[in-house]
Parts: sequence; structure tokens; C-alpha cells
Amino acid sequence: MTTAESATPSRQGAEVGRRIGVGLMYGLWKPRVLGAWKVPATGPAILAVNHSHNIDGPMVMGVAPRPTHFLIKKEAFVGPLDPFLRGIGQLKVDRASADRTAIAQALGVLENGGVLGIFPEGTRGDGDFASLRAGLAYFAVRSGAPIVPVAVMGSAERGGRLIKGLPPLRSRVDVVFGDPFEAGDGSGRRTRKALDEATVRIQGQLTAHLEKARRLTGR
Repeated sequence: MTTAESATPSRQGAEVGRRIGVGLMYGLWKPRVLGAWKVPATGPAILAVNHSHNIDGPMVMGVAPRPTHFLIKKEAFVGPLDPFLRGIGQLKVDRASADRTAIAQALGVLENGGVLGIFPEGTRGDGDFASLRAGLAYFAVRSGAPIVPVAVMGSAERGGRLIKGLPPLRSRVDVVFGDPFEAGDGSGRRTRKALDEATVRIQGQLTAHLEKARRLTGR
């Protein structure tokens, strides 16, 4: 592991990524952002995002009020995308193993008062938070950072696509931020049982937020 690989990603890089995301997302689609003010203005925070489409990460990166460092599967870091994603403060993670480099970098983001973005389902799916991995609970309990649930609605709609694999251009995509909450039970425990219990609490909060987001957006 080189020094460059282990270093905490640059917040300035993530801000550049946020500005790029603003231009792309608002240029190609019509984001409607609800509740962005709920993201803590300062200090560490974790954005837990449902994941049904490849644009979910860039969309949240572009509309979030603070620069965000997302944990992104290593398969996305190919060719010129590798230095680009690293340059804008994103974190490469090997989902097939306990990636100590990615874990250290993610904790470093939170220790430095930054915002970490996670897809707690681990991969793209129905985007309904039905199957959560333990990673989100680990980062939240270990760092003490609040979790902000984020629901992206409309990114997976199929009708009228001009470009295969992308939502219809200029279509509306809703991004709904929820109330921040603590994952732990207040005891400070980090045992496997404590993480399992935290995962159950997190899933309940995220599922409830998704249902609220559906009611708010009519989707």
C-alpha cells in the first residue's frame, strides 16, 4: 500500500467533483432536491443512498450541499477513470474482501469532519434498502457520525431513453434527504452483536425514509 493510496482523499478534490456533478446533472436532467438543509452543515456525516442506477452517485454528489466522498466499487476505476475518480476525492473499495485501505480512508474522511457517501445495499438493485451490508453500521458506530438517509427517485425510469442505460434526458429525478439519526444505542459498543443490532435499526430508518420519499414525490 503506497502513501498515496492510504492518504485521506482531498476535500478540495471532492468539491471539484461536486461542481462537475452540478453541471452534468442539471445539464442532462432536472433534479428536484428536497430536504438538503437536513445535512449537517459541519462535522462528519454519512449519506446512505439507495442504489438502482449508475447515476445515483453522481446525482447525489452534484446536489448535496457539501462535497461528498463516495465508496465506489473498484471495477469502476478503469483506464482514465481511475485518476479522475481519485482526483475528485472518491474512494475505491474491493467489495469481495475487507478492504483495509478503503476502510482507513473512509474513517479518515469522517475523522476530518467530512461527508462519506455509501450505498448500503452494496450494489445496484431495486433501490429499496431491502438488503443492507454491515459496512454502514461499522462506519457509523465506529465514527459516531450521524447517518442522513437519501432517496433517489426516478433514476431507473426506462421510458423515452435516448441513451441506453441512462434515464430519459431532461427527465425529473427527485433526491430526498431525510432526518439525520444515530446508528448506535449510546453504549459505544462495537461488538458483532452491536453492529448487527445497529444494522437492523438503520434498515428500519432507511426503509421508513424511502416510504416517506415515495409519498412526497408520488413515485
